Amino acid sequence: MNAAVIFTKKELPESWRTHRLLILTVVFLIFGILSPLIAKLMPELLKGGLGGIKVAVPKPTSLDAWTQYYKNITQMGIYVFALMLGGCVSQEIQQGTLVNLVTKGLPRWTVIVGKAIVGMLLWIWITSLAFLVTWAYTAYYFPDTRSPHVVLAFLPLLVFGLFFLSLIVFGSTLATNNYGGLLLTIVVMALLYLAQMVKSWQHANPVALIGDNMKILVNSDALTKLMPAMVIAVVAAVVLFFAAIKLLDRKKL
Repeated sequence: MNAAVIFTKKELPESWRTHRLLILTVVFLIFGILSPLIAKLMPELLKGGLGGIKVAVPKPTSLDAWTQYYKNITQMGIYVFALMLGGCVSQEIQQGTLVNLVTKGLPRWTVIVGKAIVGMLLWIWITSLAFLVTWAYTAYYFPDTRSPHVVLAFLPLLVFGLFFLSLIVFGSTLATNNYGGLLLTIVVMALLYLAQMVKSWQHANPVALIGDNMKILVNSDALTKLMPAMVIAVVAAVVLFFAAIKLLDRKKL
């Protein structure tokens, strides 16, 4: 485990030097600020876009702010995350930075473990940052009681991040370039979205973890229905990380 700790310590400053941490922090901070702001301004924007036509626009609530948050994270944020980490393993192999470490006795499995730890720390940091900022602004703009379970609704997003990260790391290990791993991630996500159309699979599909958050926000019982998806997401993540370790063992550095 000491080798894994050493490689993880190497990865942490690497995230800063490559501007990965900075870019992700700024992007997700913007998501956190814009989510309640867009919800607040949406009625005025709709009125302006209708050219002065008088229509009844519902008054925005905290639910609108959280809807914007989950839309921003799941429709844009996860793909920015994938873009930043898409070459986390393949780039190291292309640049030959692992050769010296491995020849000096660093076990190859520590590369995947280090990438997984740092990647998950990044995911927790950026999503939590956006979450807390959204929560603060939502409480300011919309002091209502329509969103009673904000923390519970956030938990499936964290679990999904583990699965999504494992998919990125596996794709980056399998591919020979940055784009190959990113493409694999997009294809798998597209297939999971298609599978979500089958009603009997919905509560077992990891994609449900980023699709049913608003249901949990208003009704905590909805979280129990996602337990199969959470278990499958964690198991799939472990399998993908293990598969990535096996792939790296066989790769020529």
